Amino acid sequence: MAFLHSAAFYLPFLLVITIIITIHELGHFLTAKAFGVAIDRFSIGFGRAIASWRDRSGVEWRLGWLPLGGYVRFAGDDNAASIPDRADLEALRSEIRAREGVGAERRYLYFKPLWQRTLIVLAGPAANFILAIALFALFFGLFGQPMTSTRIDQVIAGGAAAKAGFKGGDVLLTADGRPLESFEDLQFYVQYRAGVPIAFTVRRAGQVVQLTAAPGSVQETSPFGGKEAIGMLGLTARGGFLKHFGPVGSLVMGAKKTWSVSATTLFYLERIVTGQVGADQLHSFVGIAHASGDITRQAVEAAHTEKVSVVKATFFFLIQLTAFLSVSIGLLNLLPIPILDGGHLIFYGYEAIAKRPAGAGVQAAGYRVGLALLVGLMLFATWNDLQRLRVFQFFGSLFS
Repeated sequence: MAFLHSAAFYLPFLLVITIIITIHELGHFLTAKAFGVAIDRFSIGFGRAIASWRDRSGVEWRLGWLPLGGYVRFAGDDNAASIPDRADLEALRSEIRAREGVGAERRYLYFKPLWQRTLIVLAGPAANFILAIALFALFFGLFGQPMTSTRIDQVIAGGAAAKAGFKGGDVLLTADGRPLESFEDLQFYVQYRAGVPIAFTVRRAGQVVQLTAAPGSVQETSPFGGKEAIGMLGLTARGGFLKHFGPVGSLVMGAKKTWSVSATTLFYLERIVTGQVGADQLHSFVGIAHASGDITRQAVEAAHTEKVSVVKATFFFLIQLTAFLSVSIGLLNLLPIPILDGGHLIFYGYEAIAKRPAGAGVQAAGYRVGLALLVGLMLFATWNDLQRLRVFQFFGSLFS
């Protein structure tokens, strides 16, 4: 019973991942349908079907027993890299014409104009960004946004801000040229920039002053398990309030938040790649599952403390997690790795320049390298999460 009770906290993870990946695949699906592409199947979940039906257009809709996402399968999609070479295309054309008649091949993805295929590929990540905008907008519309004044109340002695020359009463205007509308904007911008010089514009006694500060770092408990370094300037502010938004304002805030999260994610990824931040900060589905479980626990505790329903509190936390992860998966799929959408775009770029698809050998090699990179990255991130959650220490203690 204790195990089942603990496992229940991780059930939201399955829901979150399934929603994000299904929306991603739905982006591909709807765009392909708009261009008249023949589609065999749309599946929510993987593995053996527990339910399936076929619509009037011949698409099989199915529910798989493993709720970890979904997929769309286009008719004739038998090539591993999903981009046949010239010989494959001719063989596929002949096969389709023999089976369905001359001209039937125009319904298949590979015989669609290059610009249409490109839009179909881009539609998956675009759907993730649209989902993030919608979720952030929903969050701002339902719960509002905490807005603390950008006027500095106190500068912590010995902190990065004190060393940079900040003073109490300064009003923060911009950080690296980005407008700061609230103290929360500053906190979000700084938290992933420990040790990175940031150019600030502040208003002091009616004068505009330029200051540069490199945030220090503090170790805080991470929802992914273990500790993580968070950038800290050493400033405090007060005079906050909860700002509410209408439908249009919520959408604008949702778009701004999605852009901000995207830019921050890319910046942080660049720091990991260049070695400025330890690669142990990469997270896998193990870490994400732990984070969703931790968030669910926080929701239950908040429900008791704030006297609100568990459902409302859980929704409050999970809607943000889903939006953040949707942005991450959208960006991940745009990486130029052949097995991902970004890899397809690389091959399409070659086709646009060379006026023919890349050779089967090149595509196969790219697919294998891409698969190896992706699997290696996932294994490395999983190792990080297992280390962070002290799983190996736990099993070691069983045999010591």
